[in-house]
Amino acid sequence: MIRPISQVGHPVLRQKAADVPREEIQSPDMANLIEDLIDTMRAADGAGIAANQVGALARVFVIGVSHNPRYPYKPAIPLTVLINPRVRLLDDERFLNNEGCLSVPVRGDLHRYMNIEVEAIDRHGDPFRQIYRGLSAGTVQHEMDHLDGVLIVDRVEDNATMSTWDMFHAHHEKEYLSRIAPVIEATEPKVG
Repeated sequence: MIRPISQVGHPVLRQKAADVPREEIQSPDMANLIEDLIDTMRAADGAGIAANQVGALARVFVIGVSHNPRYPYKPAIPLTVLINPRVRLLDDERFLNNEGCLSVPVRGDLHRYMNIEVEAIDRHGDPFRQIYRGLSAGTVQHEMDHLDGVLIVDRVEDNATMSTWDMFHAHHEKEYLSRIAPVIEATEPKVG
């Protein structure tokens, strides 16, 4: 089921989500929430969505990118469900990203860590561990922020970089794609 996505100003977006007790991970309610997150993310052409964006204060998010018209430049990420995720920085390297959000109608420049490792529980209750780099690492950090009640408007370092999606496409996308190309080249596996 596609759920309404809470927009900036809604109090639920500023609340910290609670860990999901192990005994609830495979419950019907959690299975329904996960399916709704997937359906809602896909319907909105998102790269990820956190549970509190649909009003559920559980530490759960989903990510997935495959030929996404909203983010055509983002590298592919297989559909992944992360419950009670924890992030470990692999180093201090950072990059300047320009991020959008399904809950915030503007984009803006902010720094993200380049290399992270995530430990979580998957939807089947099994341990999950994955290293993410570059834009994919940025996607994970964005969703982790949501679970902590943090929005991109809190992280944008220069408000002059904020723009609506239409203005981004009209005036800033070309520069951004040029700036982010080396990050993608350095962090994504080479095909062929």
